[in-house]
Amino acid sequence: MPKNLTTELRDATYRWIADDPDHATSDELQRILARALGQEPGAAEELADRMAGPLEFGTAGLRGPVRAGPNGMNVAVVTRTTAGVADWLVAHGHAGGVVVVGRDARHGSEAFATAAAEVLTAAGFAVKVLPEPLPTPLLAYSVKHYGAVAGIQITASHNPPADNGYKLYDGTGGQIVPPSDGEIERAIHAVPAAVSVPRQSGAEVVDPRAAYLAEVAALPHGSARDIRIAATALHGVGAETVRAALAAAGFTDVHLVTAQSEPDADFPTVSFPNPEEPGATDLLLALASEVDADLAVALDPDADRCALGVRDRDGGWRMLRGDETGVLLGSHLLSTTDSTDPLVATTIVSSSLLGELAKAAGARYAETLTGFKWLVRAGEGLVFAYEEALGLCVNPGFVRDKDGIAAAVVAAGLAASLKAEGRSPLDVLDEIAVRHGVHLTDQVSLRVTDLAVRGKLMAGLRAQPPSALGGVPVTLEDLLPDADVLRLRGEGLRVVIRPSGTEPKLKAYLQSVQPVAESLDAARETATARLAAVRADISELLS
Repeated sequence: MPKNLTTELRDATYRWIADDPDHATSDELQRILARALGQEPGAAEELADRMAGPLEFGTAGLRGPVRAGPNGMNVAVVTRTTAGVADWLVAHGHAGGVVVVGRDARHGSEAFATAAAEVLTAAGFAVKVLPEPLPTPLLAYSVKHYGAVAGIQITASHNPPADNGYKLYDGTGGQIVPPSDGEIERAIHAVPAAVSVPRQSGAEVVDPRAAYLAEVAALPHGSARDIRIAATALHGVGAETVRAALAAAGFTDVHLVTAQSEPDADFPTVSFPNPEEPGATDLLLALASEVDADLAVALDPDADRCALGVRDRDGGWRMLRGDETGVLLGSHLLSTTDSTDPLVATTIVSSSLLGELAKAAGARYAETLTGFKWLVRAGEGLVFAYEEALGLCVNPGFVRDKDGIAAAVVAAGLAASLKAEGRSPLDVLDEIAVRHGVHLTDQVSLRVTDLAVRGKLMAGLRAQPPSALGGVPVTLEDLLPDADVLRLRGEGLRVVIRPSGTEPKLKAYLQSVQPVAESLDAARETATARLAAVRADISELLS
């Protein structure tokens, strides 16, 4: 037996190949096994990695590289996962119910969506499939619109091109939360080999776009529509839907980044298809400058996230940070809501400024754990929720998840109203800072190759927390057992440290707050200096 290719690994590989209903991936794994048997350098290690699964089913569903083997996204994995989901739904009294299946345009998405729909149809569910690759918010909308017991979206959101994923919504229209993830994972483990799972065609093709667009068109307040918008879909599936949504709301002067408007699973113009990443919005900001736009909008590939770009004081363009956008839209919705008892929500790692805005408006405010699965469950009367990673929910009445399309429409309405008044989004952010203090945020991320490193670092911080950060005394708050999160607080600063739920990273979220006494510029300088000092200390702690 070649070095590193154990009998157990070889036999497990043979079993997986025999049980894989997709000839393309069974052949792919067969070729890697042959290379390993031939002692090709690195082949046994690659085989071990592919067989190291299964992918863990969590509250975000599945996410991983498109490749053969249990530790990847492929038809066999999707087939067994969906069979487990079907068994879980039956166990909870939803046999025969409606399940909606959607997909993005990534590698493998069409085959995975077909497999999911056919497994559910064979299991007796009334399956409805969306007609083509469409934004994730349309799938989330469809769950409530069609009275479904669940919804499945095949997407890897803003992950690298090699990845795909499987996102599950329950009958509330929100993403699943514990203990559902654990129950589903156990159900998946009990499923037989993928080749033995029944599949049946016959799902109904449905198109929710007209109904969704009608609801989105009613979101903007006021009558101002004179605004020019530059937008990009970053090679994802959002271009036509965001254009249609803006047009339905009365915003017709829209310019799309042509090179990024058609879905392309290889994302050729960006190194990482995430609006937060450096360089990802360069083409957008260049277009905004070229057409003399009033607002720039960047969607992530499945269009559930939205980033906004604005003209800066010097005439150039810049993207707003997620917290800036969240505060901007939160303030706008608090001032325009018809609710008599509104609730706004954000997460424990986002800026606390939304809480100050809520207090001033006489509204309720909630902080949840990270993830929209928690935000949409923040409480009754929710009118707005956001997370710093560009997730915005401006329409919880009909989409119980982040919705980049709807956020773009609401942002357009706000920008148009401000333009009519001779003001800009930056003017609003300055006014908020003067009233409630400068709130600056930043993030430090440590990427690891061994996930155990994250646990060791968290344990070390718990055992010996820092007494000061940036020269400011701090106290530690441990959120265990509710969450593996540490929160450090001091005068004018807050740091939240947690392992990422979707990436091999340990993340620290920093906030510096400085009241404005006489000069906004002076307060910003003080807050910026404190944030830089805290960042340096945190970087050293995590190194």
